[in-house]
Amino acid sequence: MERSTLRVLFVSHTYVVGVNQGKLNAIANTGKVEVGLLVPSNWKSLEWNRQFEVENPYPNIKLYQAPVLFSGRGGAHVYAPWKIWQVVQDFQPDLIQVEEEVFSLCALEFSIWSRLARKPLALFGWENLDRQLSRPRRWIRQFVMNTVQLMLPGNQDGAQLLRQWGYTGELEVIPQLGVDPKIFSSSKPEDRSSNSASNSTSNRLQIGFLGRFVPEKGIDTIFAAVRLLTQSGIDCHVTLCGSGSSEADLKQEAVRQQVDDRVSWQKAVSHDKVPAILRQFDVLVLPSRTIATWKEQFGHVLIEAMAMGVPVVGSNSGEIPNVIGRSDVVFPEGNAEALAAILERMSRDPHWRKQLEHYGIKRVHQLYTHERIAERLLERWQEVLNSERQRKYFPTNTNY
Repeated sequence: MERSTLRVLFVSHTYVVGVNQGKLNAIANTGKVEVGLLVPSNWKSLEWNRQFEVENPYPNIKLYQAPVLFSGRGGAHVYAPWKIWQVVQDFQPDLIQVEEEVFSLCALEFSIWSRLARKPLALFGWENLDRQLSRPRRWIRQFVMNTVQLMLPGNQDGAQLLRQWGYTGELEVIPQLGVDPKIFSSSKPEDRSSNSASNSTSNRLQIGFLGRFVPEKGIDTIFAAVRLLTQSGIDCHVTLCGSGSSEADLKQEAVRQQVDDRVSWQKAVSHDKVPAILRQFDVLVLPSRTIATWKEQFGHVLIEAMAMGVPVVGSNSGEIPNVIGRSDVVFPEGNAEALAAILERMSRDPHWRKQLEHYGIKRVHQLYTHERIAERLLERWQEVLNSERQRKYFPTNTNY
């Protein structure tokens, strides 16, 4: 007898961290999907030299964990084949969604399983640069693209790359993670009043940044813009929250730009404290700068701020303009004059700033909540499964 609910098994190292599982919980809460999750039991961050413990905050997600070889390497880690077999035999998924890059060994493993089991496979990836891959990696990429029934790039550049690489199947741009509007909510009236009263006393524009202190995040552009704002008589202050290899250099740059007295430095903020930090800002700036090996893949802090009614300003690096969705708060990367002009308007035009607050909240609820992403995924899965019922599943393109 056919089940009334769909069973979807997610596979990704991202979900070792419990706060990242909100989307999966929202999917399970629809009552239409049973959610399974396979994560590495020994995942570590090579950058921070930190081992992660698997978190399990949501009881309605059936969690599986297993050790991987090459832990911490996104493109190279692999599960033991017999462990994959045990998990799929126990959970009996109707569809598997792997959230690793298309050229990863993990994607290859599950593509092979998909062909053997004749079950559909969906794949999410962030990749938005046409990197020079080795011949084996290119073969893996082609094999995976010839196998999956649904590609879910996290950004528009990624979608264009998949088409450029020859993928012709179903595709939709959907971010990997959404936001919980109950956590990232607009300020309570008393908080907003308090902040407004404080700002009106000093007429000071509170500018915020959350992220890594590295050259590609473009923090020096904020310093140059603040210098221009000061010269124009705009009182402003910058709060930088994060850590990274360029912190010492950035502090020297703030001194060189003669704005060090207008900059506060805070350590990286834990996720549960981010809403309180964001409420202190009049505007959040993400001034990312594209380099040879990286461009902004999404900018999740943007939708967290927008959900709270905090206006955002971003550069045109990577996916930032598409996330924000309006050109009047996007500036050419590295262009301090353009950033300063936007921030000056932010300071002098409270009506426009209020419009941006409402716009951000509305956009997040339309596109970026866990629930909305869950709805979009369920729609696409059902389309895939309906098409599979019309024909016996097996990849039609076997040119690999």
